[in-house]
Amino acid sequence: MAQVLEFKLPDLGEGLTEAEIVRWLVEVGDVVAIDQPVVEVETAKAMVEVPCPYGGVVTARFGEEGTELPVGAPLLTVAVGASEGASGSAASPSSSSSSSPSSSPSSGKGSGSGAESSGGSGNVLVGYGTGAPAARRRRIRPDRLDRAVAGAPVSGAPVVEAQVVEAPVAEVLVAEAPVSDGPVPVVSPLVRRLARQHDIDLRRLAGSGPDGLILRADVDRAIRTAEETAAATARAAQAPDRSRAKSSTPSAAVAAAPNGAAAAVVAERIPLRGVRGAVADKLSRSRTEIPDATCWVDADATELMAVRAAMNAATGPSAGPKVSVLALLARICTAALARFPELNATVDTEAREIVRLPGVHLGFAAQTERGLVVPVVRDAHTRNAESIGAEIARLTELARTGKLSPAQLTGGTFTLNNYGVFGVDGSTPIINHPEAAMLGVGRIMPKPWVYQGELAVRQVVQLSLTFDHRVCDGGTAGGFLRYVADCVEQPAVLLRTL
Repeated sequence: MAQVLEFKLPDLGEGLTEAEIVRWLVEVGDVVAIDQPVVEVETAKAMVEVPCPYGGVVTARFGEEGTELPVGAPLLTVAVGASEGASGSAASPSSSSSSSPSSSPSSGKGSGSGAESSGGSGNVLVGYGTGAPAARRRRIRPDRLDRAVAGAPVSGAPVVEAQVVEAPVAEVLVAEAPVSDGPVPVVSPLVRRLARQHDIDLRRLAGSGPDGLILRADVDRAIRTAEETAAATARAAQAPDRSRAKSSTPSAAVAAAPNGAAAAVVAERIPLRGVRGAVADKLSRSRTEIPDATCWVDADATELMAVRAAMNAATGPSAGPKVSVLALLARICTAALARFPELNATVDTEAREIVRLPGVHLGFAAQTERGLVVPVVRDAHTRNAESIGAEIARLTELARTGKLSPAQLTGGTFTLNNYGVFGVDGSTPIINHPEAAMLGVGRIMPKPWVYQGELAVRQVVQLSLTFDHRVCDGGTAGGFLRYVADCVEQPAVLLRTL
């Protein structure tokens, strides 16, 4: 007999507590295999495909595309073991009802440990391996199980149509629900906060989640409805004024037009979530916690550009992959951090301690269609310029396609920000919390420069270092930046550390 298992949104790691459904990869009635990706979700750090640890028939999906779900919320239900049934047709409602009391406990167990009972893998995320079974268990109601078993196929033939266990998101109700004195069916504290900020009474909302659970999408729709109603009321109130303005003198009509136009315009509200929300939170925390300071210097990068050109033009045994300017700057950073380890650190505010880190995991800022991300080159201190360049190219391609995993976006100890690609000379970067420093690089462009006592046109770049003043004083930061500038102006200085 078929057993209905509920697959919940797994813990995606790195402290993530929620994810937004971007695209469903399966439909209700589809047959899925163990570890088959079933939904694409976007977290605050990356876009990932979530595999289902069960194999069977999808009987329900919980959440439409664009819905934000907390970790542990149901994603879908799967009827497994349907091919083991003795009958060649679906069970009748009466037989389902008679068997439901004995089936219900096993279904409840399957919700929490279905990986063992149904041969599922237990995988929670592509690339993250097998995780332990979920600690929380959700008991399937007998009536829901009856409907699922009645609609589940009992043969191995392709599924053409399947009965849905429950359609929790078939229609999102923004209309008011009967006011209840019981607890409000809300799990996420973010949903409660959003409702409070916009004066939304949660008791009057009909939740679209399982068992009437109120989701963020329900609150967002209620907010939009309230705003549209307010805009319509404002337009209606301005209609008499506009009609009077038309019948008056031209000057009066011109004077009245701005008021009417302003009343019809509604401000756009864009939720701070996903990558944009994560960036906002991290930057705000950095500005709040870190007493930062910035120093900068102009450097003659003519020799560095010549060295790069020579590297990339080499042929024969010395030839190799092309080396980018960013890779050379990254290698210079690792050499500078070896001389000034105070900047490869973090501050433990609770213990009131500076933690100097043993290795350099170098982050670099990358602008993508989804927003600003900072992929991390692991163990950059052990790599040469060629190896760093290859890793930067690989991570950049993953960033552009939205396939970076959370592990590739966290754990950095120092960040390199090449904002020169935007055509600007300088900036005062905000430190990537909880790191202690960030090096900013402006555009490299021809400028007049005194070279060997004479005025010449040289390739000049502005370098800026923002640092946490708790980990070091200005002398250390100045020494780091001066060493970086010396390496840019005279790349041969790096030979000392090779």
